[in-house]
Amino acid sequence: MSFYRRLRLTTVVAITALALVGCGSAAPADQADPPATDQAADQAESQEGGEGTGEGVAASPPISPCDSPFAQMSQRERIAQLFTVGVSSMADARRAVEQHNIGGVFIGSSVVGEVVAGDGLAQLQSIAPLPLLVSIDEEGGRVSRIAPYAGPMPSARVMANTMSPAEVRETARKRGEFLAGMGVTVDFAPSLDVSDQPDRAVIGDRSFSPDPARVTEYARAFSAGLLDAGITPVFKHFPGHGRSSGDSHFDAVTVPPLDQLTAHDLRPFAELAATPDTGMMLGHQQVPGLTGADRPASMSPAAYRLLRDGHGYGAPAFEGPIFTDDLSGMRAVSDEFSLPRAVTEALIAGADSPLWITTDGIGEALDSVEAAVANGVLQPERLDRSLQRMAEIRGIPECANGPVTGRMVGAGSLGAPLPLAAPAGPAGPAAPAAPASPAAPAEPAAPAGPAGADVPSQPPAPAVPLPLLPR
Repeated sequence: MSFYRRLRLTTVVAITALALVGCGSAAPADQADPPATDQAADQAESQEGGEGTGEGVAASPPISPCDSPFAQMSQRERIAQLFTVGVSSMADARRAVEQHNIGGVFIGSSVVGEVVAGDGLAQLQSIAPLPLLVSIDEEGGRVSRIAPYAGPMPSARVMANTMSPAEVRETARKRGEFLAGMGVTVDFAPSLDVSDQPDRAVIGDRSFSPDPARVTEYARAFSAGLLDAGITPVFKHFPGHGRSSGDSHFDAVTVPPLDQLTAHDLRPFAELAATPDTGMMLGHQQVPGLTGADRPASMSPAAYRLLRDGHGYGAPAFEGPIFTDDLSGMRAVSDEFSLPRAVTEALIAGADSPLWITTDGIGEALDSVEAAVANGVLQPERLDRSLQRMAEIRGIPECANGPVTGRMVGAGSLGAPLPLAAPAGPAGPAAPAAPASPAAPAEPAAPAGPAGADVPSQPPAPAVPLPLLPR
């Protein structure tokens, strides 16, 4: 059954203000008449054969309302639509979709063979209520999930040293076509990190160059090639991991202070922030002058504001979706935060899609996020905006019974289907406690987990009432 037919079958017959929105600027016919205007009077006069027309003009039919594709989902299901989780097999992916209505999956090296050999992703899409985001991190060099099947691709550093930007674009296009043939829709690449680290360091040869201008030039070419193939690129690891003190897979790391990043590490992000149809990923690095010492950029409201607004590093506002780096298998996060708390705090800070590389902990993460919404720590409207951004890159129509428009402006409120729980006492009920998820082993193909994360700036936001969230 086609996606559009499934959507039509789920259309709500009763038109309500919460679930239905107008597809155009005109009001539905059953709404109260607006105050008369000169223009309305002229139209009425012309319809009655008034002066200047000589004949009647038929009234325009009312614009039909449309159903949000999310209209029949519960609050919990809508939250799950924001998650991107790693799967260990197609059966594992199917369980995540069927049990939790997950919105995105990440394909690691251990699953690629199964995907290439069959039609598992097509079958997965067929059971999903809405088009799934299917992601991978295919940078080339050490971080290449499909090399055994598509052949090797040079690292970013080698490409910049041996190829022209036009050749890199063509290389990325061919890689993207292979990914698209698999059913992948998003590539967590290229890296915008500016680095002169040794090749095998955490960034190392994953960086195009120690020169910000050269990184920008080659990353632009690589992302253009992916877009040529219909794949959404995700730039990483905002606000720059190229001069980090260590590897965030194994420990907390810091990078130079924000004022030093602005003219150097952040330049490629500033130059490419306005690239249409792209995403950003925030890393787990601590940034003096931006994130504070208690949390990485991926959970820092100031980092997300820096990226979103562009103020403070000379960039345009970033309008696309923002992902976190892996929240489950990287010790810069997992040593300090349980998975449910990391997911919840990332959403509170400004992430659109928390990413982790296992299906473990989905239920506990949903419990934690729902508790944060119920307690007023996380506003439903914030999640609505994330749903809009994620719907765009997933190709989800604005209206379940109408054409794709590229915007989810009319999506019903995320919090509408379920009433918020009343706070119990001054602090409100605590979110269900959940043990920290065990760190998933890093995939052998790359010392860096899925991709990276990206961060915005501005003055630090008021402290979040962390006692409401499980640690």
